[in-house]
Parts: sequence; C-alpha cells; structure tokens
Amino acid sequence: MKHLLLFLLLPVMALAQKAPKPYGPLPTKGQLQWQETGMYCIIHFGPTTYMNKEWGYGDEGAAVVNPTEFSAMQIVGAAKAGGFKGIVVVAKHHDGFCLWPTKTTDYNISKSPYKNGKGDIVGEYKAACEKLGMKMGVYCSPWDRNNALYGKPEYVTKVYRAQLKELYTKYGPLFMSWHDGANGGDGYYGGAKEVRTIDRSTYYGWETTWGITRKLQPNAAIFGDVGPDVRWVGNERGQAGETSWATYTPHAPEEGKKPGNGYVKDYEGTEGHRDGKYWMPAECDVSLRPGWFYHKTQDDSVKSQHDLFDIYLKSVGRGASLDLGLSPDKTGRLNEHDVTSLREFGRLLELTFKENLAKGATLKASNTRSGDKVKFTAANLLDNDRYSYWATQDKVTTPQLELDMHRPKEFNIIRLRENIKLGQRIEELAIDAWQDGAWQQIATATSIGGNRLIKLPKNITAQKVRLRITKSPVCIALSDFGLYKYVN
Repeated sequence: MKHLLLFLLLPVMALAQKAPKPYGPLPTKGQLQWQETGMYCIIHFGPTTYMNKEWGYGDEGAAVVNPTEFSAMQIVGAAKAGGFKGIVVVAKHHDGFCLWPTKTTDYNISKSPYKNGKGDIVGEYKAACEKLGMKMGVYCSPWDRNNALYGKPEYVTKVYRAQLKELYTKYGPLFMSWHDGANGGDGYYGGAKEVRTIDRSTYYGWETTWGITRKLQPNAAIFGDVGPDVRWVGNERGQAGETSWATYTPHAPEEGKKPGNGYVKDYEGTEGHRDGKYWMPAECDVSLRPGWFYHKTQDDSVKSQHDLFDIYLKSVGRGASLDLGLSPDKTGRLNEHDVTSLREFGRLLELTFKENLAKGATLKASNTRSGDKVKFTAANLLDNDRYSYWATQDKVTTPQLELDMHRPKEFNIIRLRENIKLGQRIEELAIDAWQDGAWQQIATATSIGGNRLIKLPKNITAQKVRLRITKSPVCIALSDFGLYKYVN
C-alpha cells in the first residue's frame, strides 16, 4: 500500500517546485532593515555652525557652541513630517568637536556653555527619536583636525575607536553607523598647526574598526565608500544611476593598492556592478541647502518639495536610499524655510503613494511557479508585504503579466520591487498600456532590486497595463507592482 501511494504521488512531486534558488550576493538582516528605511536625514551642527564655514579647522574652541534654543524634538519632528524614518547624528565632524560628554577629549560639549557644561546633544537626539518612533544612527568623523595624536597609531587605537565604543554603548540601538573617507590634511592638531597625511588604505584599520560595530551594534548597517554594507553613490546630488545594481566590488584607483574609504573609484558607485562580489547598495546623500552646515545667506536657497520629490525618484526610486542633510542654525533649531520644505515634501509623498491604483485589478500571468501556487501567485504583487512574491518556473525568465483595472485610470508613476532576499534578478523590462485597441509601450527600465519607480513623461489613462520581463538570468521573484499619480 505504501509503495502504491508513493507511486501515485510521484507525478505531483515531480511537478512541484520549491522556492527559487537565491541568485548572487544576498542582503543581511541589517541591510534589509536599511532598505526598508528608505529615507533618513544626516544632521550637521557644531563649532562650524558658528564660524560660518563648511569645514572647521579644529581651533575654534568649545566656548563658541552655545545653542540657546536647541530642540532635538523640533529637528527630528520636522524630519518625520517629511516622511523620513530616521536620522544620522554627526556626533563629531572633521573639526574634532564631540556633541556628547566623551572621556576621549576635552574638545566636547561638556566644555561649552551649553546647559552649563551638563549638556549631551547626542543624548537629546536619542530621546527625541525614541519619543517620535524614529531610527537613529551616528557619524563620528575619522579625521580629527583638533587632536594632537592624529596621524599616529595611538589616535586610532586610543581615541577614534574609543569614541565609537562610547557612541555604540550609550546611544543604541542604532540602525546605521556612518563613515566617510576623511583622510587628513591641514589642521590645528593640538597647536601644531600643520599638514598631516596618512595611508588612506590602511591607517584606520577598517576591518578591525568595523569589528567594533559588528560586536556592539550587530544590526547596524555600516556605510562607507567601501561599505561593507552600504556604498557611497559617488556624488552629492542625491542621484543614483538609472541602472543601479545592489551588488558592487570596490576598486582602488591604483593597481596593487587596497580599497579604503576615500580611496576607491567613486564613479563606479553610481551604478554598481552587475557581477559585484558583495551586496552593497548605494546611499544617495544631498543637503537640503547648498551647504551641509547652516549659513544665513542660504535661507532662500532651500530645496523645494518638488526638488526633493525629483531627488526621491532618482535615489529611493532607483533602489538606493536618500540621506538628506539638515542644518540647524546657531540657536539649535531648523529654520522655518527648512521646516516648511520638509512638511510639504511629506505631504506630497503621502498624496502620491496613498493609493495603489492597481489594487483590485484582475491579474493574468503567463506563468506561475508550480507547486504552492498561492505562495508564488501574482496576487502577491498587490499586497503590502515586500517579501511575498510572484515567481515563475526555473526555465521561465521572460514572463508577462496583464492587469485589468476594470475601468480606465490615470497614472504617471509605476513602482516595482523584487524580493531581494533572493537577490537582484531582473535586468530589463517593459511596460505597455492598452490604448486605441492595441498595446502601446509606455516605459522601459533595467535594474529593479529593492525599489524601482518609473516616472512617465506624461499621464497615461488606461484600463489594462502589461508588464514584460525582457531579460533575466534566472526565474523572477517580483514582490510589488503599483500604479500611482503624482500631481505637481
């Protein structure tokens, strides 16, 4: 009887397929959380704010930092109103001033007049994030133009890494640890007032330094020119390439040299590498103002909500993240121009994406993976789960999907997502709309990854829309299809 039952089940078992095999490098838990965050703000404030500079020299003195109305709640609240889900606090910039009462240097907030030396600005940001339900990350500049030890091994081992340990243990949990390629130059350096150079590929001992992050903040995504979790996009315009791969292999600009922060071919970060060794998606950084620190002369040069929406399409809409720079003024608050821009941008995002016009559509897929068809059905494209997905059989790499919305609807933005837990798979696609009794191609695109937004040059009104996957090395695992209308 057992043999007979097995014989009857064999045809079913032969047809059944498990989930698709992962393709290429895959994201970690921290990288998935970073991808889901999508947008966050990096906040620059310190002595440089009071000196009307972009880079402080390191000799400004702690006494200049005295915000009379500092409000982490106002700053974090404005970011949240803009639709951002987290902040990265610049706890120390290149001038070396620390916004928390550190034991590693006297050049810190406890030596300033702020709250009579009892202040802790990083701590206030942490409290505001907890109250408002926002994520928090930190940036501690590796270059320190104030510290007398900079350029010597002791700076890295006894100062910089100790500062990271303080930040990780006192202000977590952190969703991100932000690092850049600040690699020395002229500075105060404890009164030496000289130029100090370092070996950019070895001085900071990044593998050891990042080991501290992994131990103390294991779920924090680490950003840097060379990752290891998130790469720099290679510009400060907030713009990823139209083709943007989440996979990447950092390359040093000179043969035989080891890549390091500030020592890679930055332009390669814009698109990434299709055959990259690592899952290392791009962060797109850009400031709300022309500069990263506050300058009163720039009050009328704040990016508008429409500027920000365009940047959003070219960053988050290309599978990257958007890291927007905010600049509190000397009082310790965001200017009203900045607050208004953020609020209106948040409103624009909400209005645009509040309704997926494809919801309720009848879906007709050319192929669905056999076995558990509920698990792999195209209906998963219209739910709110980023990781439920439509999958095809292994040999079907160029499927089609038709959506019938039952009545004509007007849209100008198309959203696609892959289940990136299975890697970045699709390489080319096309979108058609049924118009005048025939299919008319309205868009094409390449990479999808964690998010792809296609802004059409004009509004399209159609009842039926078709998706064609035109190139993929393996079967698809598509998790989202959305149609939206942006009103300028």
